[in-house]
Amino acid sequence: MNYEIIKASLDNSETLTNLMQFYIYDFSEFIEAHVEENGKFGDYPLQNYWKEENHFAYLVRFNGNYAGFVLVKWIKTETKSYFSIAEFFIMKKYRRTGLGKSVAKDIFRLHKGNWEVFQILKNVPAQLFWKNVINEYTDGQFTEQFKDGKRISQEFVS
Repeated sequence: MNYEIIKASLDNSETLTNLMQFYIYDFSEFIEAHVEENGKFGDYPLQNYWKEENHFAYLVRFNGNYAGFVLVKWIKTETKSYFSIAEFFIMKKYRRTGLGKSVAKDIFRLHKGNWEVFQILKNVPAQLFWKNVINEYTDGQFTEQFKDGKRISQEFVS
């Protein structure tokens, strides 16, 4: 599979902002998101990805074309520290090719340590995707949390 993961910089902010519109459009099936008067969704707060050490933005290219992005955060609380997928997007035309699974595993390898990957209750496809990817990546060495009978997160070590 011919893909690359590019660490996004401020120079890539317009590309990431534009791809975010497609992501929000797809995600609006699961959340309350509506286009504004200008016909676009509101801006996603990307500024921390250019300023904060604990925020990581990546663009994904497939066969030379932009195909998605990944936003990762390092979260530190009083009781634990872990990486988390803030947002993960592969354009529809590249889904079911194995690209998303490959990208996710590469991101886990890139950021070694504790992970928690969350999904919203309504997004059943994401719950299934992450369970399958993480199960394969960890050889079943992960824990899951459920709410109302639906999978909402996985914890593991990369």
